[in-house]
Amino acid sequence: MIYSLAIVILWVHLFAAVFFVGGSFFMWLVVLPASSLITQDEAQRTQIVGKIAKKFGQMTNPTLIVLLLTGLYNATWYLPPGTGVFTTLPGELLLAKAVSTAALVTGIYVHNAYFGRKIVRLAREGKVDELRQLRKKSRVVSAMNLLLMVVVLLVAVLMQLPP
Repeated sequence: MIYSLAIVILWVHLFAAVFFVGGSFFMWLVVLPASSLITQDEAQRTQIVGKIAKKFGQMTNPTLIVLLLTGLYNATWYLPPGTGVFTTLPGELLLAKAVSTAALVTGIYVHNAYFGRKIVRLAREGKVDELRQLRKKSRVVSAMNLLLMVVVLLVAVLMQLPP
């Protein structure tokens, strides 16, 4: 029974990770470039992307909560009893995943709270030059968040290798 529960929780965790990471890369690699094919008007394009990002955010917020909760549960059975986080390779990998996940979650919410709202506001106000400057900074933060997602996935894969 407990083994079945662990499998279900692991599957939910993996599905949530695929949705979150895949959706984030889809936004970056498909939605953003395609938005320029819809309209050349920077303000209108930004509002379109902003609406899509807001809808995606409404789905990713609960997904992040599911990832964090299922990740914590999975961590309880990952380390053998009596081992320390710093004393074994699995423990060090788990710690690396936790630290990179914390950095990722912080980066996502800082980006959304600062850049996301300000970009949409500048687009609505038609301040195209300010919008372009802010978007350049936003892309750097977004790229760092995507890189952190890759790091979390890489560490997760390394955790599955035999010791």
